Amino acid sequence: MMILAIVLFVLTYIGMLVFPKWRPYIALGSAVLFVVLGIMPVKHLASAINWNVLMMIAGTMGVVALMIDSKMPARLADMIVAKVPNVKMATFMLSLFAGIVSAFIDNVATVLMIAPIALEIAKKQKIDPVGMIIAIAVSSNLQGAATLVGDTTSIMLGGYAGMNFLDFFFFHGKPSIFWAVELGALCASCIILILFRKDTQKVDVKEYTEVECYFPTVLMCLIVVLLIAASLIPNMPDMINGYICMALMIIGIIYHIARKKKFSASLEILKEIDFETLLLLFSLFIVVGGITEAGVIDKIAQIFTKISGGSLFVIYSLLVWMSVVFSAFIDNIPYVMTMLPVTKGIALSMGVDPTLLYFGLLSGATLGGNLTPVGASANIAAIGILRKNGYQVKNKDFFRIGVPFTLAAIIPAYIYFWLIYA
Repeated sequence: MMILAIVLFVLTYIGMLVFPKWRPYIALGSAVLFVVLGIMPVKHLASAINWNVLMMIAGTMGVVALMIDSKMPARLADMIVAKVPNVKMATFMLSLFAGIVSAFIDNVATVLMIAPIALEIAKKQKIDPVGMIIAIAVSSNLQGAATLVGDTTSIMLGGYAGMNFLDFFFFHGKPSIFWAVELGALCASCIILILFRKDTQKVDVKEYTEVECYFPTVLMCLIVVLLIAASLIPNMPDMINGYICMALMIIGIIYHIARKKKFSASLEILKEIDFETLLLLFSLFIVVGGITEAGVIDKIAQIFTKISGGSLFVIYSLLVWMSVVFSAFIDNIPYVMTMLPVTKGIALSMGVDPTLLYFGLLSGATLGGNLTPVGASANIAAIGILRKNGYQVKNKDFFRIGVPFTLAAIIPAYIYFWLIYA
């Protein structure tokens, strides 16, 4: 049974790599096979699927779609750019703003909101927007790991490790992953200033984007506030975070329908929810549950432990840098989904707390996507926007920003986690 599970799992990964557009359906087909072949017992299906994570992602996506439709993010970006003296500082501030937004909103959504501002600046100044938009993309990827709702992988870690919103700031009485990400962001910001030091053309914003509705912004603030409250109140239901996000999305959609005065307005928001990602996650929960049931996860954990010679530093370093390299070429969602139980198994076999390894995995997998143009969905979205507007993006253009930015962000975080949690 273990051999069959491994073969099916490997074929699933190969299929997702070779046919990226069909990833959700390949994963779903694999999940069905795991159940039909008896690798994943039907009685364990419900417990294998993390419904809290799925509801959090779906609810947050819906509120983000409402917020984009309201034009609030574009207005904020306009206000920021109006305060800067030149293109260099505009690039710096837009990338910084993208990072802040991305700590609470999906990375791709962040790029879709802020990239048009960069395009408009480039048109007015008659400059190439490629570097500016790449800077926005890599910055949004970086900050996605800062909070529980910042990225799909963060939500996955929170659900798996039982972490609440506040745990991303302080965990077990110690500064948590938020501060490591901000340390990395500080160092990476210096890279942006250095790379764009010659762009001294003046910037002028003549008019601000008009905000059509402030209610979605209130909903996004409520998500953060209520997730914090749920973190502080004891004995809350296990799926409280998912309930909060879904409830606020439903309220937002109802308000949106009332404001537009047509029921079809709800479809405008629902179609912005990435149902393919939700299907991918749903299926991968079953697949990973199947290989866990078959004992594959325990076997992989034993191999990692053997390679490291029982050294926590070696296994931690291996997890971080392996995650960086792998995530530069494959989507970090299935990778993190697979590696979370492996990481827990490694910690159990070594008799250590898994926190250090969890954080190393998340930071490496999140930041590694910035190494290549295809390493993260936000990068692909940014390049798509540029191509749609007639700009070609060469690999060297991306590497010039992505490689130093990634190293400047991951090295401080790598050292930080070891010093705090080893």
